[in-house]
Amino acid sequence: MDEPIVVGVDIGTSKICTLVARVENGDILRILGVGIEPSEGIRKGVTTDMSAAAESIRRSIEKAERTSGFEINSALVSLAGSQVSSVNSHGVIGISGRVIDQEDVYRALDAAQAVAIPHNREIIHVIQRGFTIDGQDGIRQPVGMHGFRLEVEAHIITAAASTVENLRKCVSMAGIDVSQLVLNPLAAGEVVLSETERNMGCAVVDLGGGTTDLAIYINGDVWHTSVLAVGGGHVTSDIAQGLRLPLDVAEEVKLQHGHAVLDEIGEDESFNIVTFGSDQSSKISRRELVNIIEARLEEIFSMVAQEVKHSGYDGMLPAGLILTGGGSLMPGIRKLANRVTGMPTRIGKPERMVGLTDKISSPAFATSVGLLQWAILMSETNQPVDDRAGRNSKAERSVWETIRIWLEKLLP
Repeated sequence: MDEPIVVGVDIGTSKICTLVARVENGDILRILGVGIEPSEGIRKGVTTDMSAAAESIRRSIEKAERTSGFEINSALVSLAGSQVSSVNSHGVIGISGRVIDQEDVYRALDAAQAVAIPHNREIIHVIQRGFTIDGQDGIRQPVGMHGFRLEVEAHIITAAASTVENLRKCVSMAGIDVSQLVLNPLAAGEVVLSETERNMGCAVVDLGGGTTDLAIYINGDVWHTSVLAVGGGHVTSDIAQGLRLPLDVAEEVKLQHGHAVLDEIGEDESFNIVTFGSDQSSKISRRELVNIIEARLEEIFSMVAQEVKHSGYDGMLPAGLILTGGGSLMPGIRKLANRVTGMPTRIGKPERMVGLTDKISSPAFATSVGLLQWAILMSETNQPVDDRAGRNSKAERSVWETIRIWLEKLLP
C-alpha cells in the first residue's frame, strides 16, 4: 500500500490508548482506529501487575482493531517513569579529508554512546544536537561536506533495563511486538510544537496521571529530558484525603469542580458530595477544594522550574512552556504555571489529523498522536529514529556483548 499504516500504544498511569492511522500526503494522519481503556497494573509509569497491565493493553488493542479493521502485529509504545534519566555526550571521529557520508554520522553517534552507562540501564534514544567539522560548529547536517574531524553533541536517554523489559513483556503478552519505545514528551513534542518554538527554545511539559515529563528543545533539537514522579493522580489523592472522599469520587469532583487558581473562585461557590462515614450529601466550599488543588499544582510547577534551572538552559527558553497531558485540562492551569515559573505558557494539543478525531483532539492524547508522527519519521528513513536520521546499533552491540561473554567463559 502506498500510504503506510502506523500504530501507537500510549501506556499511561490513568489510561491506555491505541491508535491506528493511515499517513496521507506525507504527514497528514487519518485516524482509522481508536482504543481507549482505563489503565490497570501501571503506577507512575512503572508496571506493578503484569497480568492486569497486559489485559488492559489487550483490550485497548482489540478496540482499535475492531474500529480500524486492521490486525495489529507491532506498534510504537510510549515510555515514562522516574527510572528514566538522560545525559549529554560528545563523540569524535577522523574523516581523512574526504566527503562526509551517512556512515560517518553513524560512527560519530556510536562514539558518543561510548559513555559509562551502568549495566542495569538500557539506551532508549540517542538524539543528535549538532555537529562540528574541523572546529566549525552549528552544523545541522554534515553529510556532503568535506572535513578531517567530525564531532557530534548527542543527548542520550536511558531507562532501567528491568522496567523496560517488563513493559516489553506486558505488550508481548497482549499479542503484539514493540517496534520502538518513545519517551512521552518527545512523542508529544512532535505534534504540539511549531518550528519557531523548537528553534527559539521551549519546554514541553506532559502532565500525566502518575508522572510529569519534561523535554527542553533548543535550536530545533532536544537538549534535556526528565521525568518527575508526580502527576494528576497526586492531586486526586490530596482531594481524597483533604475532603475525606473515595478516590473515584475525588477524581469526579476534580473534573467537575476543579480549578487551579484560588483567586478566581467566589466565596459563595459550593457543591454537594457524600463523604466517608456519611449517608447523605454534605455541602463543600469550592474554595476548599481549589485550595488543595492549587497547593499541589504549585509544587509540581516549582519542581518543573527547578528542573529547568538545574539543566542550565533556563535563560534559553523564550517560547516558554507548552503544557500537554490530561493534567493540562485543569481550568486556570496556564495562569498558575506562568505565575510559578515566570515563563510564557500555552496549552498544546495534537493537530494535522483527520478521521476519528472526536475523542483524541485533546491535550490528553498528545503523546498518543505523537507516537504516530514518530512512526512517520521511522518510515521516512526506514530506520529507528533514535537520532532523527539515525540507526539503532543495539543489534551490533548485542553481538559484541555475546562474543565478550563467550570469551570471558573461555579465558581464565
